Amino acid sequence: MATVTFDGVSKRYGEVLAVEDLSLEIADGEFMVLVGPSGCGKTTSLRMIAGLEDISDGTLRIGDKVVNDIAPKDRDIAMVFQSYALYPHMTVRENLAFGLKLRKIDKGEIERRVNEAAAILDLTKLLSRKPKELSGGQRQRVALGRAIVREPEVFLMDEPLSNLDAQLRVQTRAEILRLHARLKTTVVYVTHDQVEAMTMGTRIAVMSEGRLQQVGTPQELYDLPVNRFVAGFIGSPAMNLLEATVDGRRVQSGEITIEIDDARATALKGRTTVTLGFRPEHLELGPAGTGASQLELTADVVEYLGAQELLHFSTSSGDILALVGSEHKTPRGATVKLALAHSKLHLFDSATGAALR
Repeated sequence: MATVTFDGVSKRYGEVLAVEDLSLEIADGEFMVLVGPSGCGKTTSLRMIAGLEDISDGTLRIGDKVVNDIAPKDRDIAMVFQSYALYPHMTVRENLAFGLKLRKIDKGEIERRVNEAAAILDLTKLLSRKPKELSGGQRQRVALGRAIVREPEVFLMDEPLSNLDAQLRVQTRAEILRLHARLKTTVVYVTHDQVEAMTMGTRIAVMSEGRLQQVGTPQELYDLPVNRFVAGFIGSPAMNLLEATVDGRRVQSGEITIEIDDARATALKGRTTVTLGFRPEHLELGPAGTGASQLELTADVVEYLGAQELLHFSTSSGDILALVGSEHKTPRGATVKLALAHSKLHLFDSATGAALR
């Protein structure tokens, strides 16, 4: 196992700066998720670890070794791609063993590694089958097994669940987490799906436009986003973000008025505008008690989600979502009272997007 350290790493394609001054330390045995929208630099960062992209500036280390100029085959990493990339004419056993044969590993050792990986991933009964005889989930497990038999210091995973349907994604997600708990190997995992990131990562690195925005545990990113981008990206449904005016202890956005406490008023001193943020799940149906503000809004769309329902409200400041229990059976067109606890409120600088604590 090994640490992975980015020290001021940048990647340029001509005039385009794909990754800018990335500094990030991934601990030994950690499951680090790189997450962000398309084009944010997460896959480029992963490919630099793999040696598939050259580094324009900075230093990249795996363990204590600087790997900027080390060939991919000498980096002791294994990569799982979005595409399974299995050899169709080979059996599962042959697919698992192929890379080891190329490295001229002893036959007995190859057999041991293949059988062990097959047992871990529940592939033992499928070893004689070819890829066309497997389901999508089984093929993805074979792709994972091919990485496991390498016994690398670092696993790199580039959106490995993207080709699976929703049910298989949940199942394979759990399998990967069990695998990590068993092998305790460093994993760097790339995804654009923040739900995947939140459920899988020991820590999450959020990227946007080639820059690292915030790194922390899932709860740190959810509770204490450092800026408006992280706040809007982490969480499902996304955080409600409204532009508002400030008047002393009163924050006003259209028909919504929030009375803030002294500490927050101090943070907003001298400001006339602010971005107001609150999560849909933090809006509660019913009257507001102490330490909360009352919102009275009309639900123009109600989405039934089983245990919950998602209420949509159109306001002069923009759409607002509330996620509440489905036992309320809120009818479309109903005007409802919603309580928003002040402790769940987020405030951001309107110009820079930085969080105001």
